[in-house]
Amino acid sequence: MNIGFDNQKYLQTQSEHIRKRIGMFGNKLYLEFGGKLFDDYHASRVLPGFEPDSKLKMLLQLKDQAEIVLAISAGFLETNKTRRDSGLTYDLEAIRLAESFQKIGLMVGSMVITQYSGQPAADLFKKKLENLGIRCYLHYMIEGYPTNVDKIVSEEGYGKNEYIETTRPLVVVTAPGPGSGKMATCLSQLYHEHKRGINAGYAKFETFPIWNLPLKHPVNLAYEAATADLNDVNMIDPFHLDTYGITTVNYNRDVEIFPVLSAIFEQILGECPYKSPTDMGVNLAGNCIFDDEICREASKQEIIRRYYNCLCDLKRGNSVQSALYKLELLMKQAGITVDDRKVISAAMEREKLTDAPALAIELPDSTLVTGKTSTLLGAASACLLNSLKILAGIDHEIHLVSPEAIRPIQSLKTEYLGSANPRLHTDEILIALSISAATDPNASRALAALPLLKGCEVHSTVLLSSVDEGIFKKLGMHLTCEPKTDVKKIPDAG
Repeated sequence: MNIGFDNQKYLQTQSEHIRKRIGMFGNKLYLEFGGKLFDDYHASRVLPGFEPDSKLKMLLQLKDQAEIVLAISAGFLETNKTRRDSGLTYDLEAIRLAESFQKIGLMVGSMVITQYSGQPAADLFKKKLENLGIRCYLHYMIEGYPTNVDKIVSEEGYGKNEYIETTRPLVVVTAPGPGSGKMATCLSQLYHEHKRGINAGYAKFETFPIWNLPLKHPVNLAYEAATADLNDVNMIDPFHLDTYGITTVNYNRDVEIFPVLSAIFEQILGECPYKSPTDMGVNLAGNCIFDDEICREASKQEIIRRYYNCLCDLKRGNSVQSALYKLELLMKQAGITVDDRKVISAAMEREKLTDAPALAIELPDSTLVTGKTSTLLGAASACLLNSLKILAGIDHEIHLVSPEAIRPIQSLKTEYLGSANPRLHTDEILIALSISAATDPNASRALAALPLLKGCEVHSTVLLSSVDEGIFKKLGMHLTCEPKTDVKKIPDAG
């Protein structure tokens, strides 16, 4: 995979920049940390070279100075809000994050339940955390938040919140998902620290939009595509432009809330330390792009993938039409169409020739490989095997898994496990390939080529099963599907 982002430079410069920001505020900084810490696959797709755990590695360079506070909304606890990517409710995700941080050596100081107003689910969660030995604090609903600044910055506002005891210079405030009250937690702590005579500060870490890239740069458009359902909009930071005469990019919610934040800072600290939303940020990702064209192309592909994902979500009833309209507009702004994704036409042509579901994979050297549906294998499994043969330099006619070995697996599925589909899914064919690799050198070579599929593009002419989707995701491949199900009778192989 061609790369356009210097990950090592990012780790070094980003941690140094945060250290400097800590020093600006008397050695106490509350850092609102947005996005994913462990698995930022969106960033790795649009900034090739960015590693999914880069932000975590960056924090590990500061681990002796840092502690983590996890924020979770009482409202989300009450409604059992669930993350779509992991399937975990926010309470379980928060506990998982805390355990994961601790395992790698980061200090988790506590959790805070935000927007609390006596919700029973929040009370139960607090008790659960205390039983686990995790300190838990309550931050309350504030009438008139966020516009009633006089009420917010008073003993009836932030003053009612429990003060979170922290011991490190850098307090990273993160959450199991958006809308959890990270910013409010940081500002409440500033109020309490100031009352104690501590000159603490606040900063915001968000990877996207990248402030020093153009407004309509594909990387920033891809961020809008990723948040199409939230209707986030990138915009020029008017406060930064007015103060410094420099054009920078932020997003609408930060720009809209900045006057209120500025007023809150003035009430707490006597003056606002920042002149613009851009000033609050500490993200240096834009400085680490060394091949702009590679990142542009990767981002354009991401926008198309987001468009197809939305089509499929609509088919499943998991999205809204307005999100699709937003994505169509972003594609026009980026100057792209579905024809710019080569695997789509390759898969659709194979489906047309075989009159059955098909799948295509684009290999690292741009070779397009297709797979058809047969009586033995689904199109995804067939295409996966075909791709591994090419990557391992194995003749197409050679069987990596013999038909005689596949048929007993089919019998197991249909006769004993109650499956209506006898064809092997991708996980099943990979297990069969692993077994063959014990005695067959060709199968062993094919299996060794699996890592070469990372970053490859994939398109299916029908919606895939969750099993097949999961395998492509684990292999690091970028999948899109046509928003339709397989309703035709599968023809015999031939």
